Amino acid sequence: MLPEPDFVIIGGVAALVGAIVQSSVGLGVGLVATPIVTLMFPSLMPGSILIAATVVPLLTLSRELRHADLRGLGWAFLGRVAGTPLGVWVVAAVSTQVLGAVVGLVVLAALAASAWSTQVPRNPVTLTAAGMVAGATGTATAIGGPPIALLYHRESGPRVRATLAVFFVVGALLSVLTLAVTGELPVVQVTAGLVLTPFVAAGFWLSGPLRRYLDAGRMRVAVLVVVGASALTLIGRSLL
Repeated sequence: MLPEPDFVIIGGVAALVGAIVQSSVGLGVGLVATPIVTLMFPSLMPGSILIAATVVPLLTLSRELRHADLRGLGWAFLGRVAGTPLGVWVVAAVSTQVLGAVVGLVVLAALAASAWSTQVPRNPVTLTAAGMVAGATGTATAIGGPPIALLYHRESGPRVRATLAVFFVVGALLSVLTLAVTGELPVVQVTAGLVLTPFVAAGFWLSGPLRRYLDAGRMRVAVLVVVGASALTLIGRSLL
């Protein structure tokens, strides 16, 4: 079953813009596309965005894999594995509005602390906790990047993008497989995600100028802005 033409146009544009942001900052497809698809095509969430959102990380890794913090991600993946089943349970049994509001407020609090602190603590405890939150929210709402992004927002552009890319690829595949095994991934969501992939790929190739601009010492502010927008998006969507 193919998605409606309206979804191809509206969802495609949202995915394109989100891909431009993510290709530059490290996260963005979920931030831009998820609220729009959720409000207008709720039956296609979260699978469509989870599938489409794997394209940018894969393309990013083809260029910047050597910059990824693989050791730190080991702890984050430990938390992600624990958090993913929680996200599936939320999809099946709990209001995602409640989850979105709670996570949004927590991210805003962490964002405020990060903006004022001289250094974000990054250790096995914080990485595991961030991975767990990302696993739950990423599976349930397709917005799971902010917790990890906050821990790396003072790093260089290539390191932020590559680290988040590894986390997103593995995390998204884990979420998709878990949703499929538990019967929470309809075929129409898979098809819709595949329809969005060309738009996401186009966004990656159009992101060059913005990526170079942010890499010239502007990455930290850009990450904090996108993370803050993600939190406000979660809260706003929950209220609506």
